[in-house]
Amino acid sequence: MKGTYAPMSVMKRVSLIFKSKANKALDRMEDPRETLDYSYQRQLEMLQKVRRGVADVATSRKRIELQMNQINLQSDKLEKQARDALGAGREDLAREALSRRSSSQSQLSDLQVQYAQLQGEEEKLTLASQRLQVKVDTFRTRKETIKATYTAAEAQTRINEAFSGISEEMGDVGMAIQRAEDKTAQMQARAGAIDELLASGALEDASGMPRDDIQAELDRMGAGTSVDLELERLKGELGHGEAPREIGAAGAASQPATGQPAAGHLSAEQSATAGATDAEQPKGDDGA
Repeated sequence: MKGTYAPMSVMKRVSLIFKSKANKALDRMEDPRETLDYSYQRQLEMLQKVRRGVADVATSRKRIELQMNQINLQSDKLEKQARDALGAGREDLAREALSRRSSSQSQLSDLQVQYAQLQGEEEKLTLASQRLQVKVDTFRTRKETIKATYTAAEAQTRINEAFSGISEEMGDVGMAIQRAEDKTAQMQARAGAIDELLASGALEDASGMPRDDIQAELDRMGAGTSVDLELERLKGELGHGEAPREIGAAGAASQPATGQPAAGHLSAEQSATAGATDAEQPKGDDGA
């Protein structure tokens, strides 16, 4: 029993898995607009069949009507023949004509019953065809409305996905842009690193041109001098130091351009004059 139950359970699980996967696949493949169009086509085919049925019934009714007219004509003819036979004294011929007329009347009664049945069936089918026509027209209007709404919703969804970047196409574009930006940044970083290595002398120029070490050192010193000048200028503006002085090529500060001695370096004559001036000033009452 266990050996029989296990394979059956496995088969049920496999069947369920296949059905679920098939259902998901059908959901992805199904387009409501195509389904609605197919349903509308089937309804049109059904309406066409009903109309053909109405036409067939009407045709049968018309044929019976023609037979009834022929029988009526034949009955009138037999009645006239019976009258003529009696006028000629041929009672036997008159009897035969009336006998045939009676048989025709019996056929006419049967045809009238069939005619009434076909006429009722035709009316029923005609009414059903009209109702089905109204239903098909209503379904067609609703179908077009649903299709238009679905198309608009689908377009809106695609636009929203494109704006949000979650659509497959926009996702691929975004990934391509990201890869291009990453690769560009990597190439820029590599080029900058190579330039720094070439400037520092860690790498040799592949063109074979000799590197001028003296000019590189002078350029470095010039860059440092520019920084020193800028620092002196800022100090002078903030009042934290002397006004900026020009620095020569050797890095020494030059004297002011006016020819006056620098502050803190007075000449001997200026020092003596300053001392005499201080001695001539009167002292205070306290002898200070």
